Amino acid sequence: MIRTQEIVFHVGQFELKRLSIEIAAGEYFILLGPPGSGKTVFLECLCGLKRLKSGRIYIDGRDVTHLEPRLRDIGYVPQDYALFPHLSVEQNISFGLRVRGRTQEKVAETADMLGIRQLLSRSIAGLSGGEKQRVALARALVLQPKILLLDEPVCALDEVTRQEVCAQLLAIQRKLGLTTIHVSHNLEEAFSVADRAAILHKGVLLQVGPMDELLCEPNSEFVARFMRREKRLPGSKRENVKVKDQKSK
Repeated sequence: MIRTQEIVFHVGQFELKRLSIEIAAGEYFILLGPPGSGKTVFLECLCGLKRLKSGRIYIDGRDVTHLEPRLRDIGYVPQDYALFPHLSVEQNISFGLRVRGRTQEKVAETADMLGIRQLLSRSIAGLSGGEKQRVALARALVLQPKILLLDEPVCALDEVTRQEVCAQLLAIQRKLGLTTIHVSHNLEEAFSVADRAAILHKGVLLQVGPMDELLCEPNSEFVARFMRREKRLPGSKRENVKVKDQKSK
C-alpha cells in the first residue's frame, strides 16, 4: 500500500537518511522514536507537505513523489490539530470538502461515528482536548481517504481520555479498513493499537516489526533501551561472578 524507496530529506542540521519502508494495506502502523527523531518530518514527506531531496514514494503502486497533497488520497491529523478557531465544529469538519467542491452530506455521518454530532454548532474555543482531537479526526475522515496519518494524536490528553481515544481510533481503523500511520513515543499507546511498528532515531530507521518482536528481540542497544529492555552480555551468572571477584582482588 505504502512504499518508500531510500527517501532523503534535509532541514537545518537534520536529515532523513535513505529511509525505505513498506506498509501493508489496512495495517495499523506505529512510528516510534524520541523527540527529534524525524517522525513528523516523515509524515509530512508522505503527504506532500515537504519535498524530498531524493528517493521515491509509492501508494498502491503509483509514484506520488511529486504529486500535490490533495491528490495523494491521504488524511492527515497534525499534532496541534490545526483547527480554525473562527469556524464552528461543522465548518471545520467540512472545510476540506468545500475546498474540493464536494458534497457535505458525510459531515453528520462522520460526526456520528465519532460521537460529536452534538458539537457541530459549537465554537472550537470551548472544546476540551479530547473533543478537539475528534473534530480534527473527523475533518480528515470525512474526505474518505485511503490512508490516515496521525501525528501524536493523543499526546495532549489525560491518561483515561488517551485510552478511550486509542480504542476508538483502532475501532474506526478496523471498520473503515484504513491504512494508518500513528506517530508516538509512548509504548503503552503503541501496544494498544499497533499491528507493526518501526523505531526511528536521528533520521535512521533502526528496526521494523511487531511490538513483541521489538520488545523481545531488539537489534541494537538503542532499541533495547527505548523498549525498556536491558541488553545483557552473554555468559553465565557464575562466570560473571568470577569476573567481578577477580576485579575486586
